[in-house]
Amino acid sequence: MDGENHKSRRRRFRKWFKRKHNRADPYQLSQVSDGGKDESGDDLDEILFQSMEMDPRRSTRELRIFVGTWNVAGRSPVGSLAVDLDEWLNLKDDAADMYVLGFQEIVPLKARNVIGAEDPTEARNWNLLIGKALNKKLGCPWLTPIVNPISSENYHYVQVSEPEPEITREQSRTEHEKPESVSKYKLMASKKMVGVFITVWMKSELAKKYKISNVKVCSVACGIMGYLGNKGSVSVSMTIEGTRFCFVVAHLASGEKKGDEGRRNHQVTEIFKRTSFPRSPSDNDIPHPLTILGHDQIFWFGDLNYRLYLEDNSARQLIRKLDWRALQEFDQLRMEREYGGVFQGWMEGALEFAPTYKYSSSNCNRYSGGLPSRSGEKQRTPAWCDRIMWYGKGVTQLSYFRSESKFSDHRPVSALFSTQVDVLQSTNPRMVSMNTILPVIPTLKEIVQRDRDEEARSTLLSMILKDIEESPTGNAS
Repeated sequence: MDGENHKSRRRRFRKWFKRKHNRADPYQLSQVSDGGKDESGDDLDEILFQSMEMDPRRSTRELRIFVGTWNVAGRSPVGSLAVDLDEWLNLKDDAADMYVLGFQEIVPLKARNVIGAEDPTEARNWNLLIGKALNKKLGCPWLTPIVNPISSENYHYVQVSEPEPEITREQSRTEHEKPESVSKYKLMASKKMVGVFITVWMKSELAKKYKISNVKVCSVACGIMGYLGNKGSVSVSMTIEGTRFCFVVAHLASGEKKGDEGRRNHQVTEIFKRTSFPRSPSDNDIPHPLTILGHDQIFWFGDLNYRLYLEDNSARQLIRKLDWRALQEFDQLRMEREYGGVFQGWMEGALEFAPTYKYSSSNCNRYSGGLPSRSGEKQRTPAWCDRIMWYGKGVTQLSYFRSESKFSDHRPVSALFSTQVDVLQSTNPRMVSMNTILPVIPTLKEIVQRDRDEEARSTLLSMILKDIEESPTGNAS
């Protein structure tokens, strides 16, 4: 019995000794062995995969992104709108890391706005109002988000060190109590095309912490004659660490006649085809996607204008019953996605709220039309025109809801997402690379030294085992 215990102890000691020295050997590739076959035949893809999995410099981080869309019916932002904005951005709950907001009709779609030169005034006014809302509720109440207001409707973030804004004596006392509250959110990108507008905000601390690169904007006009900006899209492309994001805000063709959904589908195809983010001389060395579908995570939202394949009275009956599941069976966008018309493979949360269009007028909570119809009022079947979809891995939708602002004839819609960002700890992402992905090839001198070390270890192991065998316990067997 003692002999068996002694042999078992010797086996355990031998395994421990080999494990210990194998771990110390930086040239050991046993962890990528294919289970006993000749290692020289290992597939390179397997080596790449396992080496990246074990790379301590590669990890993922959660980024919570709030996405919102709102057709504001040509109305300018006013002071009283701040309360509605707070409710839409859901500022009473935990703040998101990023706010990506898309608007439609921030100017009336009149001929002079569609054909004339772009006027950045309304874009700047919306940015100022949004920034004040974010930083008043979640940051510092005395600072506006943009120390020097952006003078153009086209803006993209450039990561440079910025001087801290000057603060008065009264403000400095509060700052000592809450030093982290200086301009909590930073404008990352902004783009306007006639009435379609996108604005992207990020926590300042994250904009400094993460490597943000290749922030680009693009617009595609596909309205009147297929090339005017009363309809179309604005998009933002940006890379956060190792993950490439694309945000697309669209305003598609209106109308509820049979065949109008085909015009919307065509415009979606045009936006995919014509949206591009070309390289420029000022770009860094990190490659970036040139098209929408080249990104890792894509969010498409806006007034997509898809209606219901349902007679008006029947739709209103289901709305009165709050039967959203039955109403969704007639939703055009859902059916177009399922039957291959557009957006195949894209995701959208359940529509568990009332249709967002069309309300009778501003400051009204009644759908337009119906029986008996009021004089001069447009007859429109209520529909979920305002939508948010996404495509790509690493995205989880946490909520999807509408807000109740009566500012326009549309209700604003928003969604909160948890996304996974691939973080590379190396300061030079291009150098992560070959040391991480490929096994290290030792030099001849290193191989000779390794063989000598192995011989020394074998001799040491033999001596220890011999000493164990000659011990009293060993003689007992």
